[in-house]
Amino acid sequence: MISERTRRNLRRELQRSLLAKIGIVVVVFMLAMAIFAPFISPYSPGQQNLENARQPPIGFSTKETKEVTKMENGSVVIENGQVVTEEQTVYTNATFAHPLGTDGNGRDILSRIIYGARTSILVGLFGTSLAALIGVLVGLSAGFYRGRVDDVLMRGADIMLAFPSLVLAIALVGVWGQAQAPIPDPFVVSGIAPAFRSAVGLPTGMPETVVLPGTVIVVVALVNWVWFARVSRGEALSIREEEYVKAARALGASDGRTVLRHVLPNAITPILVLATIQVAAIILLESALSFLGFSGADVSWGFDIALGRQYQSTAWWISTMPGLAIVVTVIGLNLVGDWLRDALDPGIEGEGGV
Repeated sequence: MISERTRRNLRRELQRSLLAKIGIVVVVFMLAMAIFAPFISPYSPGQQNLENARQPPIGFSTKETKEVTKMENGSVVIENGQVVTEEQTVYTNATFAHPLGTDGNGRDILSRIIYGARTSILVGLFGTSLAALIGVLVGLSAGFYRGRVDDVLMRGADIMLAFPSLVLAIALVGVWGQAQAPIPDPFVVSGIAPAFRSAVGLPTGMPETVVLPGTVIVVVALVNWVWFARVSRGEALSIREEEYVKAARALGASDGRTVLRHVLPNAITPILVLATIQVAAIILLESALSFLGFSGADVSWGFDIALGRQYQSTAWWISTMPGLAIVVTVIGLNLVGDWLRDALDPGIEGEGGV
């Protein structure tokens, strides 16, 4: 349970900080977009229409020069036995049917951003949860027992820190392969989303499963557990010297009970703050792996950025739009993390109050 003091600190810091309000709005918006994707997505993320390929977003138009066969009076012009061609300028205007434009295969970018949020956010949440589980277990054990246990566990953590995160993640994915975990979409499988879309006149045929890159979730957790271990170890080293911990051990409480009942609850504040920031870091790492082709997910913000590389000079929006989604999400999560830090840690002076 959250204490009254903690709730009071959260409310006070939220009232002071405009950035905290913005961060919460962004995070809630992204979560709602991911959860209700089958209801709000204009199209299926995989629906192709090559006739609408590389259509610009609202407010923009494109100009492309093409070489076409020259026609006169409805007939092909032929000179010296050769078909005559001419350059023709073709203008493509934006339409409200695709407000953020389309990619090289005519797929709606807004729909892919909405469904890509599911992949990126779920990887961020699951990866952070697994990293926290491993890191907190290691850190609390090292800080509580100290001595040889501390030396062995934290030297292993130091070895992990010696490797760049992205390089280590790529190596692990290369060893284990691209395992995927399909999760049924309850809104689509139950028929709720198709019925709603039919009622409001939206296209049906939405994906029935959310394909999560299982290997990536495990890899990002193994790459990032070290940060949780270092934070929880520092807290455990301090808390184990408190009088209530010594009293519990004097009364015969086991080590496991002492850690779970006294050490962990009092160390949870910096762990929660770190978890919020790590979700953003893991979303960035997942996007980098998807961009490089190591994720295996075909609907992901990083994957869509990679698809737009070959169109940078002619269709910049294919890469820019999912990139903006990543930037906005990461900024929102960092703002929420700053709010939690300022509110939950009385030893840090608040930076809010914009």
